[in-house]
Amino acid sequence: MAIERYIGIDLAWSEGGPRSGPNETGVAVVDASGEVLDCGWTRGIDETVAWLGEAAAGGPALAFVDAPLVVDNPSGQRPCEREVGRRYGRWKVSANSTNLASPRLAGVVLRERLRAAGWVYDDGRGGPPSTGRVMSECYPYTTLVGAAEWGYAEQRPTYKRRPAGVPAAEWRAVRAAECDRLIGRLAGLAVADPPLRISSHPVSRRLADEPSPLASAAYKHREDLVDALVCAWTAALWVRHGQERCQVLGGDSPGAPGTAATIIAPARPEQRRGPSGNDR
Repeated sequence: MAIERYIGIDLAWSEGGPRSGPNETGVAVVDASGEVLDCGWTRGIDETVAWLGEAAAGGPALAFVDAPLVVDNPSGQRPCEREVGRRYGRWKVSANSTNLASPRLAGVVLRERLRAAGWVYDDGRGGPPSTGRVMSECYPYTTLVGAAEWGYAEQRPTYKRRPAGVPAAEWRAVRAAECDRLIGRLAGLAVADPPLRISSHPVSRRLADEPSPLASAAYKHREDLVDALVCAWTAALWVRHGQERCQVLGGDSPGAPGTAATIIAPARPEQRRGPSGNDR
């Protein structure tokens, strides 16, 4: 049976402390027609694993996770993270550094928990999976600037990190307005290939019906869901178009097939590596 469920997980990298409890994770699952079957938020690895089991509904599914899933470097950046900066830096996209000394490795924990539940990690080097319950790593910023459907041909949207030129006093209003513009483009994917129809589920529909809040906690709550939907759409794009529309960052790893630390990222021609192995 072919994969027709695409899951997006905007994973909280930190599992939280004894006082604060688990941090919030955005989750979404869509089908091949673009219908949002379920979306919302989970807290902690246990709740996220349980939700994923329900989202897969016992059949094939591809989960794209915005968090480092494979971390085997003692220090510095993973090669796939360095490639993000090399290929997407012109669009003001870079990646945080992750290594074995990093304090926030919830993605590694999630991968191990899902593996025990029957999921398989896929590094993407063999192309999109055709069946099974599969998980891979993605990065929403690369989707926004790497897929032409979003319209960010010059640089990433400023809905997360405050640019140096924006005064702190103005930042909340600026990011809310930018997030609303991003959600407008998200709604426009209803006619894309693959499609994503956020109007098909009451929770995702509220993204378009209500303005983004200014308060930080409420804004982060909304942002997590937006990123989960971006991840789900990226999974659908990977299955639908494969390496014609996406590239595998970190794909030069000498590791065994299916085990490398990679990020599967949509890519414009100018964001790809040239035939000689150098950046174009």
